[in-house]
Amino acid sequence: MGLFSRKKVDEFVSPANGELIHLDKVSDPVFSQKLMGDGFAVTPSDNEIVAPIGGIVGTVFPTKHALMITSNHGLEIMLHLGIDTVELDGKPFEMFVQENDTVKAGQKLATMDLQQVKDAKKDTSIMTIITNSDAVKEMGSFEEKDIASGAAALSVTVK
Repeated sequence: MGLFSRKKVDEFVSPANGELIHLDKVSDPVFSQKLMGDGFAVTPSDNEIVAPIGGIVGTVFPTKHALMITSNHGLEIMLHLGIDTVELDGKPFEMFVQENDTVKAGQKLATMDLQQVKDAKKDTSIMTIITNSDAVKEMGSFEEKDIASGAAALSVTVK
């Protein structure tokens, strides 16, 4: 690294209004034990879901319960809507983006009908996971709190 090298930092925002929580509080061990990667979760208080980071939309799962975004610095982000919601076959979800779309942090991506998810006895937690952790130089930290959709949630320094 030269004298004039710049730190590459990806700034994440909350994908929903609700409560920002640490991943270890999520009820699914795949997420709480960070088996898919590190990140954060939000317990949503309404149905609108926005992009947690700017970048290019990769895979949009056919069941609409998850999608991938690659950040401008190369982080691969999975946005996972609810826990075990793949079993709901896309019914509570509506997507407003498709693969290869460019999105900005805070841009509306989807809606998740929280009542439908709860009626199906599923957890509504929204996980934002960095799946290529080898690209992370330093994970930021955050306090658990009530948060607005699009508000700053986490800073990550990229290698």
